[in-house]
Amino acid sequence: MESKLQSVLNDLGQPVGLPLPRWKPPAAPRRTVMDHRLARLEPLDLNRHAADLFTAYAADQTGATWTYLPYGPFATEAAFSEWAKQTCLGDDPLFFTIIDPHTNRAVGVASYLRITPAAGSIEVGHVHFSEALKRHPAATAAMFLMMDHAFSLGYRRYEWKCDALNAASQRAAKRLGFTFEGVFRHSNVYRSRNRDTAWFSIIDTEWATLRQAYLAWLAPENFDSDGRQKRSLGELRGAGK
Repeated sequence: MESKLQSVLNDLGQPVGLPLPRWKPPAAPRRTVMDHRLARLEPLDLNRHAADLFTAYAADQTGATWTYLPYGPFATEAAFSEWAKQTCLGDDPLFFTIIDPHTNRAVGVASYLRITPAAGSIEVGHVHFSEALKRHPAATAAMFLMMDHAFSLGYRRYEWKCDALNAASQRAAKRLGFTFEGVFRHSNVYRSRNRDTAWFSIIDTEWATLRQAYLAWLAPENFDSDGRQKRSLGELRGAGK
């Protein structure tokens, strides 16, 4: 859906973007713990998390969860740990491990990446949920924690990108409240194949309302005794409009 661009006229009568007199580039996110009753995010630590993550991902015996990632699956824990050592310990991407607070075990990862404080933009990526995390409220809680932290730091734009053929990722982005912005054709090559990339975003002016929908969805009273949701996130997002 196209949105009308907001603008003002400069001294030459040309439309230009709205002024941001109070704008200050935010700080880069740091390695910090983000906590919720349903999920905890910890900076990825090989010594603490690698074995749990390898075990959790091994439950996917077909390898289907790796299809749209440029790496994996890994045959051994040593191979997984070596990849993580080379990929997951830097500042961008900045990886976090998703912990199930009930078992205290690592069940997935996600990262901040393409962190651009000068533009106020940040992306979430390398999202990889194990079978134990899929379709579980903890997955939504983890995504909420990362969004909330980014916007609290002062970022203006929070991005989600995925292979345009990854229907599950696109469904997830829309459910989480991201706006589809289009497809960048032939944007990448991975696994010796073309990738067209679907772009999604949430911006700061949307976050206050969206945040209230998340808080209502994550509230204990929104789940029955069997852990089933009473109202969907989409329903609650619509109620806030």
